[in-house]
Amino acid sequence: MRRWDEAIEDMDKPDCDPALLERTYAQFPMVNRLFSGWRGLYTERIRPVLPGDRTARILDIGCGGGDIALALARWTVRDGLDARILGIDPDERAWQYATGRAARAALPEGRLEFRQAFSHELLAEPGRYDVVISNHLIHHLSPQELEGLWQDSSSLAGRLVLHSDIRRSRVASVLFGTISLPLAGTSLIRRDGLISIHRSYTPVELAHRLPAGWRVETGGRFRNLAVFEPAAEKP
Repeated sequence: MRRWDEAIEDMDKPDCDPALLERTYAQFPMVNRLFSGWRGLYTERIRPVLPGDRTARILDIGCGGGDIALALARWTVRDGLDARILGIDPDERAWQYATGRAARAALPEGRLEFRQAFSHELLAEPGRYDVVISNHLIHHLSPQELEGLWQDSSSLAGRLVLHSDIRRSRVASVLFGTISLPLAGTSLIRRDGLISIHRSYTPVELAHRLPAGWRVETGGRFRNLAVFEPAAEKP
């Protein structure tokens, strides 16, 4: 199944329909609950590495509508953890939507923040993040942007980097196309989702794009995880 290197998702276009884009952000939580597996990643990978003797910091790069960052904030509060979640996205439309969601969320003050920013802008700021994540970001980026993502996230993370993305396969395309039929025309989810699958990488392809010290893991049947553990690189 050939990768669609040049295809562009509608939501990445600056002139896409704003109403469809907002409904797309609104439908992301449902889609991510069904397909992304972040609850399992949180309980099995993220929560065990969070510090217990100080405030934990988690960074979500390319956070889009903010549903993963919001879920992490809720889970850490529920687990009694002192954690601060920051979601960043360079797209003003995503930042505005995510900021609105955070304002309506019933969370303790300071637990969740969204900023319109690129990851490289955070490098000049003091402090680092215990965990750096992204969801469905890798396939959006050019090879040069991917290099920047690897460099920025490995520099910003103290304990774990976890970039989760779709794994390209014909089965994934057919299955998602069938399941998402009820959403056709209501948002950009179905069309952009199918493009995302075709733009995503196989495990071998992604491994070839990772620098030394990183590894690819398979999260379920349809997901790739690009993983970096800074502590493992220290002598």
